[in-house]
Amino acid sequence: MPKRESNVVGREFGNGLRAAIAKTGLTQRKLAEELDWDESKISDAVNGKGGIDLHEVEVLLAYCRLPLGERKHLLALFLEAGEKGFILFPEDGVPDQLRTLINHEKESTAITAWSMVLVPGLLQIPEYAHAVTEAGPHEKDDVPKVVAARIARTEILRPGRTFTFLVHEQALWLPVGGEEVWREQLAHLLRMSVRQYINFHVIPRSVGAHAGVAGDFRVMRFPKYPPLVFLDTLNCGLFFDDKETVALYEDRVKRLAAVALNREESRVVIDNILEGLQ
Repeated sequence: MPKRESNVVGREFGNGLRAAIAKTGLTQRKLAEELDWDESKISDAVNGKGGIDLHEVEVLLAYCRLPLGERKHLLALFLEAGEKGFILFPEDGVPDQLRTLINHEKESTAITAWSMVLVPGLLQIPEYAHAVTEAGPHEKDDVPKVVAARIARTEILRPGRTFTFLVHEQALWLPVGGEEVWREQLAHLLRMSVRQYINFHVIPRSVGAHAGVAGDFRVMRFPKYPPLVFLDTLNCGLFFDDKETVALYEDRVKRLAAVALNREESRVVIDNILEGLQ
């Protein structure tokens, strides 16, 4: 298979392949020696850049002694690596799209999130996240695992990345988890919004219809890869990095930003809601 630019499906395959190789206890160099391959072939494969054909993938996965289910999953990803977009259906308690999203967030340098109904996930306090998860499609026994995974995502909220949150005012008025949780969540937003690497902007209700009415989305930017758009649904996650889709959502961001309040005005909105809860 010719070497290509990394895309979201190729990187998902590469991450799975990297995990499979790790289970063997071998380094990539040692594994290349065992297979009599050039080390760069494995390096390209785990970085989602191709350079390996289907037969070689089958040989590599067989050498790693993966269970049949995992092997089929990685082979399917490999075969889809040239397709536009990537859809993930969860197969256990912690949705696969959440784990994949976390991996991409960790690799990103800039994240822009639009949220119309809820406080963005990266800014949710544990109690708020628990109430949201409990109200969702998850089995009761899975709720703690999903909440823990969601809260672990917030560890990336540190200097070194830029975060832009565009949030509709109605999301701030939704009393998720009851008044006490609601109040603490709003106070948390105020504390986070003063950090220099976090840009928090409210879309006021007075705007009426706006560019984000189709639903929430996230745009992630990377130092080495094309930008990536993520859409979350009840039972799957959608990832897109084709130029046409990315351009469409980047236009949404610009149009939302054009009607958003500035940072200070956005904090005033939160302050006013909190004052009404006293």
